[in-house]
Amino acid sequence: MGFLDHAPEVPRAFDRARGRDVAEPFGDISITAQAVLEGAAGCSNYLAALIAREAAWLHTALGKEAPLEGVWTGLAADGAGLRQAKARAALTIALAEVSGAWSLETCTAALSAFAREAIVLALDLAFAQVMARRALPATDAPYGGLAVFAMGKLGADELNYSSDIDLIVLFDEMAYEPADRMAARAVLIKVTQTLCKLLSDQTDQGHVFRTDLRLRPDPSVTPVCQAMGAAERYYESLGRTWERAAWIKARVVAGDLRAGEAFLGTLAPFVWRKHLDFAAIQDAHDMRGRIWAHRELGGVQPLEGYNVKLGRGGIREIEFFTQTRQLIYGGRDSDLRARATVPSLETLTDKGWVEPPVRDALRAAYRAHRHVEHRLQMFENAQTHDLPNTPEGFERLAAFLARPSGAALRAELQARFDQVAALTDAFFDRGTVQAPPAAWDGFADPAKAARLATAWEGLPAFRSARARELFAALIPRLAQALALGQDPDDALMQFDGFLRGLPAGVQVFALFEANPQLLDLLCDICATAPALASYLGRNAGVFDAVLSGAFFAPLPGCTAYGAALGAVLSEAGDYEAKLDAARVWQKEQHFRIGVHLLRGLVDAPQAMEAYSNLAEASLAALLPHVTQMFAGRHGQVPGASLGLIAMGRLGSREMTGASDLDLIVVYDTPPQAVSDGARPLPANTYFARLTQAVIAAMTAPTAKGALYQTDMRLRPSGRKGPVAVTLAGFLDYQATQAWTWEHLALTRARVIAGPAPLRRRVEEGIAQTLSQPRPRAALAQEVRDMRARLMREKGAQGVWALKSGEGGLLDIDLMAQALALHAGAPASPHPGVLLCAAGDTWVGAEGRTALAQARATLSALDLAARLVGEAGLEVASLGAGAQALLRRVAGLGDGADLNDVVTRARADAARVIGRALDQIDSA
Repeated sequence: MGFLDHAPEVPRAFDRARGRDVAEPFGDISITAQAVLEGAAGCSNYLAALIAREAAWLHTALGKEAPLEGVWTGLAADGAGLRQAKARAALTIALAEVSGAWSLETCTAALSAFAREAIVLALDLAFAQVMARRALPATDAPYGGLAVFAMGKLGADELNYSSDIDLIVLFDEMAYEPADRMAARAVLIKVTQTLCKLLSDQTDQGHVFRTDLRLRPDPSVTPVCQAMGAAERYYESLGRTWERAAWIKARVVAGDLRAGEAFLGTLAPFVWRKHLDFAAIQDAHDMRGRIWAHRELGGVQPLEGYNVKLGRGGIREIEFFTQTRQLIYGGRDSDLRARATVPSLETLTDKGWVEPPVRDALRAAYRAHRHVEHRLQMFENAQTHDLPNTPEGFERLAAFLARPSGAALRAELQARFDQVAALTDAFFDRGTVQAPPAAWDGFADPAKAARLATAWEGLPAFRSARARELFAALIPRLAQALALGQDPDDALMQFDGFLRGLPAGVQVFALFEANPQLLDLLCDICATAPALASYLGRNAGVFDAVLSGAFFAPLPGCTAYGAALGAVLSEAGDYEAKLDAARVWQKEQHFRIGVHLLRGLVDAPQAMEAYSNLAEASLAALLPHVTQMFAGRHGQVPGASLGLIAMGRLGSREMTGASDLDLIVVYDTPPQAVSDGARPLPANTYFARLTQAVIAAMTAPTAKGALYQTDMRLRPSGRKGPVAVTLAGFLDYQATQAWTWEHLALTRARVIAGPAPLRRRVEEGIAQTLSQPRPRAALAQEVRDMRARLMREKGAQGVWALKSGEGGLLDIDLMAQALALHAGAPASPHPGVLLCAAGDTWVGAEGRTALAQARATLSALDLAARLVGEAGLEVASLGAGAQALLRRVAGLGDGADLNDVVTRARADAARVIGRALDQIDSA
């Protein structure tokens, strides 16, 4: 059965007589296939001539289901053979499209596949011709390291019917000795020129494909084939948004495929930026404007001569709409890096960046536009996109598209152009919108709110006219979102703090404009979590993370965090770049945890565990890179190993958004060991300096800020001891020299890094130290003394100094650790678990319950306090939204008086602790 025998649609022959004449020799084919030939020949001069010229070959092809399989059969592998093959392929694909036998995607893919095959054959011919006269310097690279990149529609498998092919030709200069590179370039330039000539020269048989090399870097001053290194440097320093968009579709199609793929990988950071670049929208808007101005396409245009590709509502509008979104979001989501337009629209919709009705409309319009484009090109095999200029031309086009009349086609085209324009104009056009006075009516003093907004123009974030224009358009939504909070005036003041922290505003305001839900999130944060709003002002880049698609998914565990950061670090460049990349990633994840807590997606214990997992993963992922960097200078100490012990809140997995990292560094090494690098160091010096490098990796304020502050004071001998201690020294110190308070701190110890043998020895040593018998009275006296010292140093700081003072978190934790130390076998480094697992000999079951409840309440409030302000906050000064957040995180009712809750919890804890110590003393 032939491929046209069941064609679903048949074009009407505009010139019926010619159609019948051309189809007459095919009297033995099916009625449907003959009707298709009549319609095609009766509408297109080009197809009529091709059918007549290739009648014998076509007669055989019409009986096949896959007619392109034999398109090369019997043809010479030279320029003439390529041209004849192109004619046969063009004829087959045209008949398949106009009949509806093949979909648009099948036709464009077939055209693209033929073009790629033609390029491969032409490149082989070009090399044979040039090498017969010239010698290429010695190299093992296939094709001399030359790679041909298909750009545009060919790269995306979307080639149109009479399309040029856009190519970029580069060569891998590293495949040659330095002295040979210029000679190699000269030969490969000649190969490229010959390739283009074979493909594009016009003969009696036509041409294969017109080739266009102008997409290469700086085409006015660069040769047609240039070195990959030079191209990479160009894109890194001068590359523009339109060039990024061009490389979205790029595909290596001929030559040294391995070198070509490697170059695509090298160029990926240029095309796909990790941080969302909403300036790409403006660039696309500007390109659109320049195209319209150059071709006088702006405004409403008559359909006569209208450009289907570049006109308003045309093909390019849909491509810009799609590619710009790919550029914005594709750096973070590799699923969005498809080359073709329709699949990209599909994925953008699946990911939530395009609404399904918009996708459906643009997809249908794109396919319909492309069919019109192809019919226009089939008339005379011309690279045109212009609609006819005469009524007769519209009638011919309507017949070719199987439409009932020119009038019906005009109505269909106009409706489709208008629909696409309506969907895309909103994305590209940027009018300035001034907020009406009524925008601030939801505030206690609307005039004051309006004056504050007017004063923002003097802030650094509003230096550019573009920033002011963008923000003016945001004001109505901003005012509405802030007014929805429990205390709009307080939320407005917090938003003011956010703006004052912004060093620049264009990117952030463009981000809000393109994604209004982010502005709503910021307003929610301002209404409930002022400290988080202030953090955003200093780190606005973390908004990128919200758009990653997984931002509101369940928070990962420590292992998943580590794998994610490990992948980020593997893509970063040198050591400094890795430190910066770690900081950017950590800030995004830190912000994510805060938002999850704010939105009630996690409770307080889950958030503290997440903050702790993030810190532990950051340490674990960076440690190998620090040690590798350090080994590059000083080598390694043979047979040595390094471990990290987490103490304090990191050890008990109770970090807040403002916690430091309490660490102890231990190492194990053979006696008298020395490193084996170019600058060897004794083991003790080596690990002391390595520890300092680890601390610097966490605390150094790079261009992206710092990761964490570290606290090493819990190491043996505190500030007086070495920053890194030998394993033997650590174990001996804990067994023979450590103070009781150090053993109390050790109940929260947790080994988080190091090889398994070292970790096991540390854990066994800690367990042995903590299991030593301790007389209850002596221990209680130690605790009493330490408690008195805590009260002297950190007492009487107000009821909301949640850590300090009687009944505060430090007081409760001191008792929990004492109970664990007395029991001799801590069940967990978490004080809350220690309280629940402790025996009844000190505080009794009722006391343990009271301490655990008080601690849970104070810990949750302390965590939430980091989102709404600093420690020691005054609840009366907080807005209603912030107070509501504190109640929710602590599990309190809406009407609960926060001051009463904290006062009562502290009093309950202080009473249990005091009574227990008094009872021990009197026993």
